[in-house]
Amino acid sequence: MALTFREWREDDDLALVQLWGDPETGEAGHFRAVLRPSSNEPWSRCIVAEDDGVPVAAGVVYETSLHPDRLWVYIEVARENRRAGLGSTLLGMLRKEAENAPSGVTKLRAKVEPGTPGAAFAAAAGLEPIQRSRVVIVEPGKLKLPVFEDHGPQLDEAATGSVELTRAVADFYNAVHGWDRADMSLGRAQQMLLNDAAGAAGAVVLRDKPKAEGGRIAAFAVSYTSERTDAPADVLLGYDTTLEESEAEAAVASLLAMVAYQYPVQLEVDDSMTALVRVLEPLLASGAARQDGKDTLILSS
Repeated sequence: MALTFREWREDDDLALVQLWGDPETGEAGHFRAVLRPSSNEPWSRCIVAEDDGVPVAAGVVYETSLHPDRLWVYIEVARENRRAGLGSTLLGMLRKEAENAPSGVTKLRAKVEPGTPGAAFAAAAGLEPIQRSRVVIVEPGKLKLPVFEDHGPQLDEAATGSVELTRAVADFYNAVHGWDRADMSLGRAQQMLLNDAAGAAGAVVLRDKPKAEGGRIAAFAVSYTSERTDAPADVLLGYDTTLEESEAEAAVASLLAMVAYQYPVQLEVDDSMTALVRVLEPLLASGAARQDGKDTLILSS
């Protein structure tokens, strides 16, 4: 191979997609969208490798303000050009670029599916798992519905624009991302998770007691499915992480039973969402819930 390296150009995506074909994983499809010309605001560097003038590989490293302690890195090499050290060369070049990131952050993170070439490459490069994520589908009518008393926990509808719900969502996100510190502000929670552009279609909350008696949000569920179909509804289910473990699990179980009473729901679950994981594991074991697709791993250097 007569390899040369250069910065990304606007038309490289078309040339590379023709050579690469369809993404091998969902993560590859997502990260292809961030291959773009290098930028200083937000900071990113993207490098293309050419073989005799033909683009065959690309890699990008970039920062995000939401998770400021690590840089995302993604590399893709055409199948015919793999196992020749090209990916390692690109990674070395991107690490060098990261040394000049204005934030001073040099740690890298990557997202992969176990058992894929990307996972093998990341492991060989010294990246180790820091989190596992799964998509779990809960079948309808499999959970015992809670019985609510007048002065006990209560189910309420919630406006996705309410400050109370926004704060609960932001606090939950930050708490369960201690493994990769998050800076989820109220504004970001609205923009990324709760407004119409984010796809939020509605929300319900479980309070520890009636709102009129000062009840606080113990758990919440935000739906991103606006029309009811046979497909599982996409739901973000979170909880007050300051509760005692047993209380958090009880709140999660009660709310999950309500939202999955008639229709299946789909949840994306990180292992760090401990109360939700403890509720789901018995359901997975009994067949009341099932995992959809493979695990996703976040790796870091």
